[in-house]
Amino acid sequence: MLGTNPIDELVVPDGTTVEEHDLVTDGDVLVGGQSAVELGVRGRNVVAGERVSVDGDIEAEADCRLDMWCEVDGNVLAGQDAYLGERAHITGRLVVGGDLDIGDDVDIEEGFEASGWIVIRNPMPTITFFVMYLTHLLRLGEEEQAQELVDELATDGDLDPLRIPRSASVSDDAWRVSTPATIGDDCRLHGNIRATAIDVGRDNNIFGSLRAQDEVVVGPGTKIHGDVTTRDGDVTVEDDAVVLGDVSGRDVEIHEDAEVDGVIRATGEMRLGSGADRDPE
Repeated sequence: MLGTNPIDELVVPDGTTVEEHDLVTDGDVLVGGQSAVELGVRGRNVVAGERVSVDGDIEAEADCRLDMWCEVDGNVLAGQDAYLGERAHITGRLVVGGDLDIGDDVDIEEGFEASGWIVIRNPMPTITFFVMYLTHLLRLGEEEQAQELVDELATDGDLDPLRIPRSASVSDDAWRVSTPATIGDDCRLHGNIRATAIDVGRDNNIFGSLRAQDEVVVGPGTKIHGDVTTRDGDVTVEDDAVVLGDVSGRDVEIHEDAEVDGVIRATGEMRLGSGADRDPE
């Protein structure tokens, strides 16, 4: 969310699942402003921009930071510190394991508790705070500490964060973004995925269809419970992938060990063969 790497695409890291209407990942969760997440969220650090709505509980193993005008239809649990911007609204209860920094006109319908300090004021937005703190470190010549801060915000160890771009809509029915989408490996997701381009990794199980404007790639061993379609791009279905629906695109390449239950349509070339699968990491 800082520097030259804004949330400019939907990124679902390896091992992410949807469990009983909760979006669950081992790393951090970053949600761009004005997005609607019609699921609960569970992760390490959970950070949401302005006017984000979450229809379910938020469980953050570490910190939880919700900017101004955020709406949470459920409880919020933070294992460490929590920040709530002004006019945030939580229909349930807020429980914080560390310090709580809370803005003006925040509404927590079932009350809150914190094990550390409670500061009630009008704190600055999350991004502004990070930028000012980083600028202060650089002015003091603390380049190493500043780099550590950026690295800590960017990743949680070796885990990539789950990144949901601005104005996205995520639900059991559909994941809709106006950016590219990248799905990692070993994920189990519910909902149709709509994006400008879609790249799905290995051994995923997606209970929905894929639809994009540009290229769509279905990785080895992945199962798609629906159609795979693109308006202007190519489609690649790699080895041992299964598509329980139709496949359509400009140029379509289907690996000889892949399975497509529906109709294959190509406005350009259609290739059936071994292809050039992605190299294992």
